[in-house]
Amino acid sequence: MAWFQNVGIIAKQHDDARVATTVARVVSLLSARGVRTYVEQNTAALLQRSDGSNIDGISIDAISIDAIGERCDLVLVVGGDGTFLHAARMLSEHDVALVGINLGRLGFLVDILPDEIEPRLEQILSGAYDADTRILLDARIGDQAKPERALNDVVIHKWNSVRMIEFETYLDGQFVNAQRSDGLIVATPTGSTAYALSGGGPLLNPRLDSLLLVPICPHTLSNRPLVVPGSSRIEIRICNLEPEQVRLTCDGQVDLPLESDSSIQIERSRRRVRLLHPQDHNHYRILRAKLGWGGHTHSDNPC
Repeated sequence: MAWFQNVGIIAKQHDDARVATTVARVVSLLSARGVRTYVEQNTAALLQRSDGSNIDGISIDAISIDAIGERCDLVLVVGGDGTFLHAARMLSEHDVALVGINLGRLGFLVDILPDEIEPRLEQILSGAYDADTRILLDARIGDQAKPERALNDVVIHKWNSVRMIEFETYLDGQFVNAQRSDGLIVATPTGSTAYALSGGGPLLNPRLDSLLLVPICPHTLSNRPLVVPGSSRIEIRICNLEPEQVRLTCDGQVDLPLESDSSIQIERSRRRVRLLHPQDHNHYRILRAKLGWGGHTHSDNPC
């Protein structure tokens, strides 16, 4: 009997012939194990031929992503890190575990390779996996009731202007600093390998309960990234805000304009994301492989 009885599938929507064939393989595997499988509606459309039949003649239950969150105890994300970030945000209100199958480029979050799908999923379905919990960010603009959510980062950045922006940063109500720069990245440990890394931020172990503040091109020699406790309440106040000059972005996918006299509040979400990895998952091996970081100079064998 499979460890998980109700499994959902969400795939990237790009024009990539590998997506449909990979999803079909996964559905066939799950069906053979007697697992009830639900496919997100847009993903299901990728499996349909012009005559209305499905690839390989498979039978699928196509439902919304919210329904997947309500019915499933495991969701398989087929695509790249961007697809995984989208799925994590959309499913963040549901206590459902996520597993990533990598059809993208870097693959920090989606760590099952296409040629390893069957053995890796067999292991996970049998309960042989490593569990990993990641924090999320909630961002609010002014008195906004429902927050925007991010797994990697919330970014305040200039828009439609070559001029730097000016803003003040507060932590738990205490003034931290004022700066002129192109913006600020507020990242989770998961996001420390994303935009924050490009901005000169440190690599954080993804299991840390901490937040990372990284300035974007600050106009000073002394401004450095700042690591703060995960419980910190961050407030950003934009100075002399002009219309369409500054925007807020979540995970590089949600883009919101900022209005005059509005402050931005960012804090750790009450929700978390549960990731499942193959049992030999190694975060530092992934860093070496994806970033060319810290490898051996003369030999592949450690001392």
